[in-house]
Amino acid sequence: MTAPSAKKKAAPAAPKAKTPAAAKPHRAKPKVAVWKFASCDGCQLSLLACEDELLDVVGEIEIAYFLEATTAKIDGPYDISLVEGSITTEHDLHRLRKIRQESKMLITIGACATSGGIQALKNFAKVDDYIRAVYDHPEFIDTLPTSTPIKDHVPVDFELRGCPINKAELLEAISALLNKRTPNIVHTSQCIECKKKGTVCLMVAKGVPCLGPATHAGCGNLCPSTNRGCFGCFGPSEAANGPALAKQLEKLGMTKREVRDFFRSYNSNAAEFRKTSEAYD
Repeated sequence: MTAPSAKKKAAPAAPKAKTPAAAKPHRAKPKVAVWKFASCDGCQLSLLACEDELLDVVGEIEIAYFLEATTAKIDGPYDISLVEGSITTEHDLHRLRKIRQESKMLITIGACATSGGIQALKNFAKVDDYIRAVYDHPEFIDTLPTSTPIKDHVPVDFELRGCPINKAELLEAISALLNKRTPNIVHTSQCIECKKKGTVCLMVAKGVPCLGPATHAGCGNLCPSTNRGCFGCFGPSEAANGPALAKQLEKLGMTKREVRDFFRSYNSNAAEFRKTSEAYD
């Protein structure tokens, strides 16, 4: 008699393979390009000077073109273009139009890009006179007779003023535009910054010439808080009254030429400053 065979023990079931977690949808980072025209590069350096905040910014965007920071280049189109500098040559004008075509949003940064910069002083004279005075071989110089802001040539979506710009305002503008909201930038005069910081009015208390009553806020009260009158680095405020301020400067003892030159510095081509200075020619 044959012994009954032992019942085979069922093999343990193979463990089920874990289902991989659903992959998060890839979110393309906005492509940001930084461009330079006639300028000193100071406003581009303000972006690099963001230091601790810069890593957070870079984490949210893709730097597609920024020669101050990297030689890597990524072709357009670009979500945001930051443009520094004024237009002073035909070549730059053609390049600017191409940048505008490739950019969904264009932001101008600094006095050069928003008003023509200190190089716009040539707008008040014959450019050939400057060329002959500065260059040994003026025949090699090819330039336009004026230095003009970016908005004179292409549509601009937002402007950041200053010489240089305020890095906190730059971060606010980038953050706001990435989150599809309007940048929270103050549009008052420098006098409001003095009052907020508790800075005593230099004109009233000490008779120091100051462009603060007609100048856009944004520098953080840099000069008045160190006992220097405002030089107008952020250009005219929205409610600037240049002629009234010019008369007050005359009462403080400035000559007509000094008043004219006071309005002709970093933002000489900005409308209110230009109009006031030309009244003193």
